[in-house]
Amino acid sequence: MSSENLDILLVEDNQDDLDLALHALRRENLADKILVVRDGEEALDFLFCRGKFAGRSVDQAPKLVLLDLKLPKVDGMEVLKQSKSDPRLKSIPVVIMTSSKEERDLVASYNLGANSYIQKPVDFDRFREIVKSAGLYWMVINQRPLSNPAQASRAASQP
Repeated sequence: MSSENLDILLVEDNQDDLDLALHALRRENLADKILVVRDGEEALDFLFCRGKFAGRSVDQAPKLVLLDLKLPKVDGMEVLKQSKSDPRLKSIPVVIMTSSKEERDLVASYNLGANSYIQKPVDFDRFREIVKSAGLYWMVINQRPLSNPAQASRAASQP
């Protein structure tokens, strides 16, 4: 899939959760272009234009990142930390979607710059409803700069 004009980067390793999230987002027409990556390393490669994503530009940033915390290779906290510490990426909204009930994960996520923290419900219908609501808010209701986040960051830093 081309990453140009990407709506959502979905970082999820659980196939059931992935299927439900994609179904909810597509059913409600909340995102046309969704790129799925299955681990934290692949998410960082995408965001920082490395590895198989080396040919893309950081200017082709997603409008939203839906990020699980419990991921193979590199966990979601590290993905969040690295992306929010980079001026080119920090304005991209990152919504944590996790099964973690740990207060420390919630606090750490916000301290690292998460824009929202959603605990995945066990009930499938409720999970779909939550993904739909999150997608509606971040893709339709939320106001974001007209230019992509990387371009806006560069423009803001110029004298």
